[in-house]
Order: sequence, then C-alpha cells, then structure tokens
Amino acid sequence: MRAAVILALALGSASAFVTRPFNAGIRAAPRTAAAAPRMAASIDLTGKTAFIAGVADSTGYGWAIAKALADAGATVTVGTWPPVLQIFQKSIASGKFAEDSILSDGSTMEIAKVYPLDAVFDTAEDVPEETKNNKRYAGLDGYSISEVAKAVEADYGKIDILVHSLANGPEVVKPLLETSRNGYLMASSASAYSFVSLVQKFGPIMNEGGACLSLTYIASERVIPGYGGGMSSAKAQLESDTRTLAWEAGRAHGIRVNTISAGPLKSRAASAIGEKATGVVNGVL
Repeated sequence: MRAAVILALALGSASAFVTRPFNAGIRAAPRTAAAAPRMAASIDLTGKTAFIAGVADSTGYGWAIAKALADAGATVTVGTWPPVLQIFQKSIASGKFAEDSILSDGSTMEIAKVYPLDAVFDTAEDVPEETKNNKRYAGLDGYSISEVAKAVEADYGKIDILVHSLANGPEVVKPLLETSRNGYLMASSASAYSFVSLVQKFGPIMNEGGACLSLTYIASERVIPGYGGGMSSAKAQLESDTRTLAWEAGRAHGIRVNTISAGPLKSRAASAIGEKATGVVNGVL
C-alpha cells in the first residue's frame, strides 16, 4: 500500500495527501492511505520508462516502487550497487524473488535491465584505483552516475521517471557527538548529493513532464535517537536540495522533483542497525 501512495504522489498530487509549502517541494505520506490503491490503479504508465537507483533485493522501498510502476504499465529499469550486483541478478534468474514479483493482475514483474551503479561516483574519473582493483568490482565498469545515464539513454532514449531509493551512512550507529568528519561527509555524499547528481545527469534525458523522486525520513526535522552518523543531516540536506532542484530542473528540463517521507520500514539496511538504534527499532530508510 505504501508503494501505491508513493506512486500516486510521484506522478501527481491529490487532496487526499498532505503537502508541505512549496508546490514542487517536499511531500509527506498521508496519515490515511485508504484511497491510495484506487489512485495508483487509475494511473496508466504504458509507454513510460522508469529508472530506479538503489534496488538490490525484494525487501526495500525500491523493489516495492518498481512493482507499483510495473503494475501501472511502465518499463522498469534499475541501478544496483556493484558489490551485490551478481547476487541480485542470480536471485532474479533463480526465481528467488518470484513470489515478490507477482503483480496485481497475477502476472510477473519484469525488470527490463539492471545496471551496475555506484552513486558516490559522478564520472569514471572519480573512481579511485582502490575501488577499480577491489574484487567486488571485478569485471565491472561504467557504474558512475554519468556513465549509467548515457547507457540508459543509449538503450531507451528519454525516460519519464527517476527514483532515488538509496542511502548509506557508514557510521549510522554512532551518535553525532562521536561521528567523524569522514563518516559525516560520506553519509551526505551517498544519501543526499547522489540525488543532486542523478538529477544533473538524468534530467537532460527525461521527457518533459517527467518526475524525479527521492525518499526522506522524519529524522530530518526531529531527533531520532540511534539514527546517527550524519544521516539525519543528510536527510535534511536532501529535502533542502529537493526544493532547489524542483525550481531549477523544472525550468531547465520541464520535470518535477519531489521527496516523500514514507515512514519507517524494517529493510535489510535498517535491520543491520540493530537495537542499538533505540529510536528506530521499527526500521528506517
């Protein structure tokens, strides 16, 4: 149901949803989502192409959003972190995600293409030798954001929907008082600037009227004990950047930019934080 809410918010507003000031700014998930399935079902995305950055299994928001988009008829492509790319592809091929791939009409979701994507690198030149020589990146290239955008353009021409469903803070279990400068900046790079870079590189290959969407969290505006390592700051940065990107990308490319605070989810990443994160025992993005 949450994915249906996100889909409806990403592709058009409605009175059933709470929207903060600034029309193209930050939107929050509704308190009551009863109308969401009907709204999502009424959206026809046949002929539209979506790229979702940050899908690596069938448990997170990225997968759920992919299903909602596929349910509406969109062609779905995804970007997956290189170190887990082979595992993800093998899981799809082996049928491990078969049950989680069933759409509302009983058919099976098809992911048209999976691209390796490391969203902390904007260009190939940004990738350090240490990463290139890392065995988890062996045999892979073209995974920077600009390279993936070019690959998507070569395969599909212009796209219609861009989803940023990724975040990472290497020191997330540390309180801010114990967070290092490097850990703080890494959280910002992976969780906030990555969205800026995606809009920069994908905006020019999006059709007018297209939609860009990211996922935020309430820690951007409230103290959530345990959600540390600079991640709360990164989410606040993501929301601030969304307002500016909506203004700039709307004028430059005729596209919409929004972020949604969809609420807690016990994803694989959130579960890894463990009970040390007392304020996020139900899971977070």
